Amino acid sequence: MSRNSLVIWAVADTRRGVENQAVGLAEAVARELPGAKSDRVVIRDDGFVTLPEHDTPDLWIGCGRPALGLARRHRDIFPNARFVYVQDPRKHYDRFDLIVAPAHDRVRKPNAISMIGSPHRVSAGKLTGGREVFADQLTALPGPRAAVLIGGPSKRFMITSEVIANIMRRLDDLLTAGHSLMVSVSRRTPKALVKALKTRFGEDSRVWVFDGTGDNPYFAFLGAADLICVTEDSTNMLVEAASTGKPVYSLPLEGKPGKFARLYSALEGHGALRPFLGTVEQWDYPPLDATTQAAREVVRRLGLEQAGTAA
Repeated sequence: MSRNSLVIWAVADTRRGVENQAVGLAEAVARELPGAKSDRVVIRDDGFVTLPEHDTPDLWIGCGRPALGLARRHRDIFPNARFVYVQDPRKHYDRFDLIVAPAHDRVRKPNAISMIGSPHRVSAGKLTGGREVFADQLTALPGPRAAVLIGGPSKRFMITSEVIANIMRRLDDLLTAGHSLMVSVSRRTPKALVKALKTRFGEDSRVWVFDGTGDNPYFAFLGAADLICVTEDSTNMLVEAASTGKPVYSLPLEGKPGKFARLYSALEGHGALRPFLGTVEQWDYPPLDATTQAAREVVRRLGLEQAGTAA
């Protein structure tokens, strides 16, 4: 390489959960390689691709179905780049130099790296930065604090009126136990649940419900929490919560978990995850650092350390 730094492209569509996986792995690889820089490539909903203004990629990291087709075209355009895909590319395994897939997907290929859950962007620096940015709002919430991360319906899970009622009961349990609440909903969260949260807690000074309006306090919530509750639909949020080393409680939804039961078992085996039955406990475990481990394996298997030195 003739450049002074290794260039990483994080390629994904506009879905936040998909984007976070590609960007999270790209950022983690960049942290392992001094001088490396990560750029975002956006595949818009209309199919238009927004590319960085400068530099071609040395390492191309993609996630999501639209990235599969783009990888085929970019391999022809950037023949010297190394290509990595996050998640299971199904029948397109030979399109990539490496695949970083969740262990619960059971991808058994020579070029596959298995990890608990999926890559994410949570790091100690981002948690500290989040707390600093939202220091005034956090100070207004008396400790201890519970972060509550709510996803939404998926192929396997539904959020019914019974699920909403159960979530509201569990949040009341946390308040009764003396915790302030920092609640984050997602784009997938049903309007009925968002309305229930605002109706029940809108005037409660102990509760902060972030509905997507304004700057996102997600990292601040994780950083300031003493414990974290997560709906069981989101691999990303469960693994992000487990990366903090703080107690993680699962909030059940209606449906059959299927392969995700293996993820829950892995997180329980690590010591991170327990079901929330209304009683608050505290426990310790080593923060789950699967993203860093996967990034180091990418660097090792692609020989990027030597490439960065030669740059």
